[in-house]
Amino acid sequence: MKNDYDFYYHNKNYIRKSLPSILKIILIDRTMYHNNIKKNIIWANNNYTKYGPSKIFSPNSQIVPSIFNGMIGEIIKPRALKSTLSQKIRTKSNAEVFTPIFIVKRQNDLLDQKYKNDDLETYVKRKCMEISCGEAPYLATRYDMLTGKYINVQHRVGILDRKIKLISSKINNQIKWEKLVIDAYKSVYGFEWNGDSLFLARENLLYTYIDYYVDKFSAKPSYNSIKKVANIISYNIFQMDGIKFIIPLTDKESKTVQLSLFESEFNNKVQTFRHGIKAQIMNWDSNKMEFFKG
Repeated sequence: MKNDYDFYYHNKNYIRKSLPSILKIILIDRTMYHNNIKKNIIWANNNYTKYGPSKIFSPNSQIVPSIFNGMIGEIIKPRALKSTLSQKIRTKSNAEVFTPIFIVKRQNDLLDQKYKNDDLETYVKRKCMEISCGEAPYLATRYDMLTGKYINVQHRVGILDRKIKLISSKINNQIKWEKLVIDAYKSVYGFEWNGDSLFLARENLLYTYIDYYVDKFSAKPSYNSIKKVANIISYNIFQMDGIKFIIPLTDKESKTVQLSLFESEFNNKVQTFRHGIKAQIMNWDSNKMEFFKG
């Protein structure tokens, strides 16, 4: 009989198909989700425009749960499983590249050396952020970035992986384990431009929780536990233009008409430039959203 975490990996539609309310959570854009405005992350690229109407698949369109009911849900997959042509196009248009796992391991090993004397709680709560995170391999290495091959929990090397593995090695009480793992999730952040990659990063972190829970307790986590982790992920792994600190594509140039006493066409038609919507990030110490300051 396969281990449960193998089931969750190989049944890639588990969250997408079986947990629709959780899927809704990991699609939320928390910057835009306030004052009765409820919006999801956007595609922020034109890689899916050929699959349907522009109002659903344009770069500015929100990623909605309904697309996962059809073939599009299958098309959103890790970079390693995309065609070579698709990889080249994304590299050229979005500067998207993968980081080999051995590089991730070496860099995270160096980081770990600085904190080897930390006590458990200090280590777990130490904050970090993966910039331009893509599918977030520096946080959670569920699969090899080059081949897409699944990696068992014992061999994962992400920062979040290390925190949870340390917790599992020292804590056997389920309630205390869950509390510390929640603290671990609150401590790791990442931002990404592309909506599909951001979704995969969020999905990876959520599956990571399920993987380690099953590995530790030989049982599936409760729906409420999964929901709690999903909420944290929807805040901490967020969509942002890493240069301007804004929601992607909210600063596009637009034409406006300026009234003038003169008849000159030049004076009547000017171009304005929107500064964009500033991205926000959750400060779990104060439980308040704050503008990202870099």
